[in-house]
Amino acid sequence: MKPHMKNLVAITAAGFMCGSAIAADLGDIDDPIKLAVNEWTGQHISTHVAGQMLQAAGYKVEYVTVGYMNMYQAMSDGDVHAALEIWSSNVSDDYAKQVDAGGVVELGDLGLDAKEGIAYPAHVAELCPGLPKWESLRDCAQVFATAETIPSGRLVDYPADWGTPGADRMTGFDLPFKAVPAGSEGALITELRASTENKSPLLIVFWQPHWAMSAYDVQFVDLPLGNEECFNDPAWGANPNATHDCDFAPSRIFKAGWSGLQDKWPAAYQILSNYQLGVADQQPMMGAVDVDGGSVEDVVSTWIAENESTWKPVVDAAIN
Repeated sequence: MKPHMKNLVAITAAGFMCGSAIAADLGDIDDPIKLAVNEWTGQHISTHVAGQMLQAAGYKVEYVTVGYMNMYQAMSDGDVHAALEIWSSNVSDDYAKQVDAGGVVELGDLGLDAKEGIAYPAHVAELCPGLPKWESLRDCAQVFATAETIPSGRLVDYPADWGTPGADRMTGFDLPFKAVPAGSEGALITELRASTENKSPLLIVFWQPHWAMSAYDVQFVDLPLGNEECFNDPAWGANPNATHDCDFAPSRIFKAGWSGLQDKWPAAYQILSNYQLGVADQQPMMGAVDVDGGSVEDVVSTWIAENESTWKPVVDAAIN
């Protein structure tokens, strides 16, 4: 998910060696730590990097496929022990409820510089003059119309399990578009590829970091800055009759875990709390999986082998 992002500096050994971390007990190494696997490649990579770090520390790890929007009850119940890539702009209300109830605890930021928004491949600006200004979409909605949506334009939204941010904004701005949920992350990529190859119109909800941002020269529509007033007060913004007439809230990507994690696996809790992954590391791995066809396990194993100075100090600080 490039090109509009800063490359974050990866964790350095010096940063952790200068800290005041105190070695912790491993805890119950016979019982596997279960890490949540959600629906997109970047999350798989973030999770498997953390998993291989835990394995290097001496833990058993299991990867559990769970729905992103509804995994927090399972986490609160201790059936899943950590989730490594949660997006603040697209997290279910159940997360806050489980934190308030004491079953889920936050484990700090992951370290990715992120953005979500309404987007389009760069060539689409020629089909809809006025982009990236959002107002231009009102005048050229029919350019994006399909048999499924005519007379409205078509917006490819996130998969249904991820919420309805695209539909919310089409209603918020009162734009003549119908939001159609994609079936998966792969379906979103297929849309971008087809639009780029055919020079056809496409409006899509997308995010960075993601390798497709650079591969398909994806641009974001300019929307008013997202804030709490916009999300809660219809009188705020361009449309006095609706909320969400603004951009996504600035995204913070963080980690969370079962509240019993620290007591059962003290060193693992410390590792996961201190674990970070920069865009400059995650994005090439995403490309190696989605573009080059590598498996997540092999791509992450290669990164682990080649970047000990980045992750090993985190593990060593926890167990030595």
